[in-house]
Amino acid sequence: QVHLVESGGGLAQAGGSLGLSCAASGLTFSNYAMGWFRQAPGTEREFVAYVSRSGGTTLYADSVKGRFTISRDNIKNTVYLQMNNLKPEDTAVYCCAAKRGIVTTRSSSDYNYWGQGTQVTVSS
Repeated sequence: QVHLVESGGGLAQAGGSLGLSCAASGLTFSNYAMGWFRQAPGTEREFVAYVSRSGGTTLYADSVKGRFTISRDNIKNTVYLQMNNLKPEDTAVYCCAAKRGIVTTRSSSDYNYWGQGTQVTVSS
């Protein structure tokens, strides 16, 4: 059974930083591309970042480009999201997701497994 477990969320001030982790089990991690998505109350789920199976390709939403960095460790079966210069509009539940295949995608429907999410709250 596949499990994706996020950690590292919490409260930060605007301009501050937080780092999220997502530990994967029950799958061959290096065979899966990984993504981070977020959802604020009353809004649809939004793509944040993507990293390919090897970590060599990344993709970001325009709203986080230059502030967030996605990375992965295929030995530790973990994907990370480093969030710097946080803004109140970054407040959301952040979920990691795993995707088979090699196609780079922002679409949540292309992802096969999802974590439960971790809350990130940014105060102004």
